[in-house]
Amino acid sequence: MHLLETLVAAAALLGVGVEAAIAKLPLPKSCTGVSAFRNANTVASGWSAMKIAGGLKQVRHVIWDSEGHMLVSQATRGISVHTFGADGCINSTSLLISGAQLNHGLALTPDSKTLYASSETTAFSWSYDPVTMKVSNQKTVVKGMSTGVHSTRAIQVVAKNPNLILLQVGSNANLDMAAANKATGRAIIKIFDISKAPSAGYNYNSDGEVFGYGLRNEIGFVADPNGVFWGVENSGDDFTRTENGNRRDIHKDNPAEKLNNLGDPMTVRDAWYGYPTCFSVWDPSSFSGLKTGSHFVLAPNSSYNDATCNGKAIAPRLTFQAHSAPIWNTFDDEAKNMYVTFHGSWDRQPATGFKVVQIPFTRLADGSYDPVAPADSMTGYKDIFSATNPSSCTANGLTQSNCFRLTAASWDPAGRGLFVGSDNSAEGEIYILSPK
Repeated sequence: MHLLETLVAAAALLGVGVEAAIAKLPLPKSCTGVSAFRNANTVASGWSAMKIAGGLKQVRHVIWDSEGHMLVSQATRGISVHTFGADGCINSTSLLISGAQLNHGLALTPDSKTLYASSETTAFSWSYDPVTMKVSNQKTVVKGMSTGVHSTRAIQVVAKNPNLILLQVGSNANLDMAAANKATGRAIIKIFDISKAPSAGYNYNSDGEVFGYGLRNEIGFVADPNGVFWGVENSGDDFTRTENGNRRDIHKDNPAEKLNNLGDPMTVRDAWYGYPTCFSVWDPSSFSGLKTGSHFVLAPNSSYNDATCNGKAIAPRLTFQAHSAPIWNTFDDEAKNMYVTFHGSWDRQPATGFKVVQIPFTRLADGSYDPVAPADSMTGYKDIFSATNPSSCTANGLTQSNCFRLTAASWDPAGRGLFVGSDNSAEGEIYILSPK
């Protein structure tokens, strides 16, 4: 859920304005007991970075309750809750939910009274009290999600109707051709009305409605102030392209990772974004007549080719360097910028990613929000925080690296800036990136 929407809803319930809903806190220079950054990093001019928490376990997601407490999804450990002192540092930490199976998704309703989290196969809900920071009444709300290559399940609440949740499942292979069928429940985001959930929970594959599909691994998505969701998609690896019997390796800089405008879940259904047949161009030099952001197929022929994809599949609004592995995205408090965490590559030489990027947004005349850059731009975002030398970073498995593995991204309601997580298996960390 977009942070601003959460604050507005919480403030309305409390009968106060947004500014009064959560007290502002200072940005600390350092915090007692928190070790230095585990990995070397570079901070863009005009920004500062400090480490607010360490010693965590594979940080995946950070959210805020209506009291300003920070909830953290720690893969293979569970969900922790953290409070802050007047100095802006963490002054208490407790394990809210112990669950080794919980590995990514984390969301609250606007009133902070219902908490959702996900494992690879199941989405759960709890009643949550933001004052006492206690949970009760655990329920299974959705079950039967496919297991496979992509094990994380992003989950979000629709602020316009908090009974609705969005729940994502990625493909079960690099090229999962069966996922073209929505009934597989893969490479898809579905919508579930929790107020009508069966006592044993929905079945993911057969129940719910399709929000969007053809999304290889839409591992993060967030709403703008209008309730339109924007998702970041991890695309394929090790691809070749075959034209007229000629097979070429294109994997170094293609296909692009994507920023998709997923639309408003109050109205959008069955939107198709191309996977597993259509992919997006990053480096157009590998193609003829295509631009960055255009769709292409791996083996064009007379009946199904690039033009077919560009006529049928919804194009990304922006694209990112191939193999960056975007994990999560968030807006600042005025939705003037989106921030995206890049987990980093495992199959590209030199390596890429391992950074946080900023995407300038604007509000158009019709009131909608949109990136400033055109869809074919290769410069629509800029680095604000990165490994000192991303090209030398290694990625052994999902979380092992000699660099941080950036994951969570959440704008602080107390005004300190952008909270960013790392799930490096050596140490889970949370940083604050603050504009000066």
